Amino acid sequence: MSKINFDSQAIRAVLFDLDGTLIDTDDALVAQWGRHLALLARLWPKLDPQNAARRLVMASEGPVNLVMTALDTIGLDRVVVNPRKIRLTAEKPVPGAPDVVRALTQRLPLAVVTSRGEVGARGFLEQAGLAGCFGAVVTCQTTWRIKPHPQPVRVAAAKLKVPVEACLMVGDTTVDIRAARQAGAWACGVLCGFGERDELERAGAHLILQNTALLGDWL
Repeated sequence: MSKINFDSQAIRAVLFDLDGTLIDTDDALVAQWGRHLALLARLWPKLDPQNAARRLVMASEGPVNLVMTALDTIGLDRVVVNPRKIRLTAEKPVPGAPDVVRALTQRLPLAVVTSRGEVGARGFLEQAGLAGCFGAVVTCQTTWRIKPHPQPVRVAAAKLKVPVEACLMVGDTTVDIRAARQAGAWACGVLCGFGERDELERAGAHLILQNTALLGDWL
């Protein structure tokens, strides 16, 4: 856990990313790639399929976001398949995340801000029993721009009728942090997904937590 000038009293709404923040996408993708890499272990006995898969997933997140941001900038993201729109067959919540969402919804308005499509985003919320917890769900189909552009964060704040500077964006990658900071919102990075502490700090996160479940200790 690390804190950089974080003022919990200033927070009047919380915006959540999905993949790696509320959805345990990281482990699901690692398991999926681990099964593929297990075949290579027969040729290279020293290869650890799960460790290699985790490193592959972590390494690919940056380039994927870079490509999608470039496509978004020139308006082609809606005609190209976005990997974050793909709904995995078995999606599980980040451990403890649903509990903290339900607890926070008793005190603060909440929203989802994701680069997923509408069906995948709402499908997970229904599956996890969280659909009624969010006053707004902003997906890649809601706005013309996607994170790290600030538009999705600003739209979520407007839908909740809360000033963007009083909103806290919670996400696992620099894309989430950059979107929040450019919008003028507070930014919390979580380490239960794709991002690493150093890069989240460099992107400007005000608060970094080991996992989303710890957010309730700060709000």
